[in-house]
Amino acid sequence: MAGRDHISSEAFAQLVQQAIADLPSPYAKLMESIAVVVEEEPPEEVLRDLDLDGEDDLLGLYQGQSLAADSFFRSGGECPPRISIYRGPILRLCESPEEVVQEVYDTVVHELGHHVGLDDDEMPY
Repeated sequence: MAGRDHISSEAFAQLVQQAIADLPSPYAKLMESIAVVVEEEPPEEVLRDLDLDGEDDLLGLYQGQSLAADSFFRSGGECPPRISIYRGPILRLCESPEEVVQEVYDTVVHELGHHVGLDDDEMPY
């Protein structure tokens, strides 16, 4: 609860931007083509689609075509890749501001992993 009490929506969004800025150069370059948004909670329909029991089970979400599946021949009209970072679940999970900073970074890295085609069981986090 301590993490939640001290981190405003604006400060949390800054943590996400800092996590992106702290990525090693090749990964930061990949982020240039991905829209990153901070949302308070994961939408109910997303939780249903992923068959998750509660909003605290989802800290972030990658939506889009992975680079591994990308093709020159793909159809047009697709939305650009997007990463959503969910503030509420991260703040409820973490017990200190330092844990929040680390979890935001880990979540950004995890979702970027989906962009390059990694499955959950192949992730470093």
